[in-house]
Amino acid sequence: MLKVGLTGGIGAGKSEVSRLLVECGAVLIDADRIAREVVAPGTPGLAAVTEAFGEDVLAPDGSLDRPRLGSIVFSDPGKLAVLNSIVHPLVGARSRELETAAPEDAVVVHDVPLLTENALAPLYDVVVVVDAAPETQLDRLVRLRGMTLDDAHARMAAQATREQRREIADIMIDNDVPLADLRRRVKDVWADLAHRAHAPHGTSPE
Repeated sequence: MLKVGLTGGIGAGKSEVSRLLVECGAVLIDADRIAREVVAPGTPGLAAVTEAFGEDVLAPDGSLDRPRLGSIVFSDPGKLAVLNSIVHPLVGARSRELETAAPEDAVVVHDVPLLTENALAPLYDVVVVVDAAPETQLDRLVRLRGMTLDDAHARMAAQATREQRREIADIMIDNDVPLADLRRRVKDVWADLAHRAHAPHGTSPE
């Protein structure tokens, strides 16, 4: 098994890269998706979040109002740290369960938005960083996700810098390109990962 950490700044297009890797044959473990699952209605995770931040972060149907919670924590590092201390251990435990269930010869891609911020690079055999210019990130967040410019800036400021992500990257994927070019690059990366998965101790190709 080859354990791959996939990360990138918000709006960099990491989800598209993970989708393309799955098309190639990767087993995907999506930290964002798991993060939603562990705070679903009725879970201990949601109870802990509500205790920490109050019932104002709940939607009328009892689910977590993620935009409301985001507006609280992404402008306050202390509150963000509290949220992370609740959610991250739950996400980590579920991720390990899913990894254990994957085939022994699989390329397991962990899609982890905060891999850099939480110093998780040593957990993976290979770290893949999806990179895009800040201007591209802002455009996607405002135009495609409907964020205000202030919200988009706050989300980006709460994450690691572009340079910090590059420092931990074993493989970089430039996503300031058309989809066809991105698809070709991901196929090349997949060929590299598949080779590493079947090489002794996950070594890279010569």
